[in-house]
Amino acid sequence: MSVIVITGGSRGIGASTAELCAERGMGVILTYKNNADSADAVVRRIHASGGKAVALKLDVAEVSGFSRFREAVQQALQATWGVATLGGLVNNAGHGLFNPLESVTEAQFDGLLNVHLKGPFFLTQALLPLMEEGASIVNLTSATTRVATAGVAPYAAFKGGLDVLTRYMAKEFGPRRIRANAVSPGAIRTELGGGLNDEFEALLASQTALGRVGEPQDVARVIAMLLSEEGRWINAQTIEVSGGYII
Repeated sequence: MSVIVITGGSRGIGASTAELCAERGMGVILTYKNNADSADAVVRRIHASGGKAVALKLDVAEVSGFSRFREAVQQALQATWGVATLGGLVNNAGHGLFNPLESVTEAQFDGLLNVHLKGPFFLTQALLPLMEEGASIVNLTSATTRVATAGVAPYAAFKGGLDVLTRYMAKEFGPRRIRANAVSPGAIRTELGGGLNDEFEALLASQTALGRVGEPQDVARVIAMLLSEEGRWINAQTIEVSGGYII
């Protein structure tokens, strides 16, 4: 069985991805920062559907904790699945910030940098020794790297950096046949940035060719495909999953 790690797997896109991947026969190690109850609820739903999952605590902004996390992953792999390697990594965990550029503080800037670029860089580095030949890495970026939206400059800048990093991962990990791709969601109904009110959702839907905002499952389906054999010849790409947002 292929086992994958999904950061930020307790809610939103991460939770939907965890459940869908489990339905497709993958083992799932999902991480959470603070909300253990939500993470445990995802694990219970996966178990109730016949899958296997483990929830581990992780702050992706704290690089110093990554070696301990790798040890926890190794223990979970052996204890739950009887294997020693990972088949995939989804760098999904993150948070939003809606502030005009001129009012962003250094602490806010650094917080976004650590979660959206530095964290995925060094977490991938830490888990790379556990990844099997032919594994798949999926980085979550954002349609805000293509469409400039006032108030999200640092977030978009670091997601753009993750787009670039994805291509370098694909290049450098190619000799081990490890693929790296990015999935770039548009407007999705999640809790990121405080979620959507009716007025904001209507605005986003009006700017989307398919006339609605996306659901977490819309993005999860693409991530699951990239982790599976269906995506085995897709590499170094950024796939926007937005229903045609501002085209």
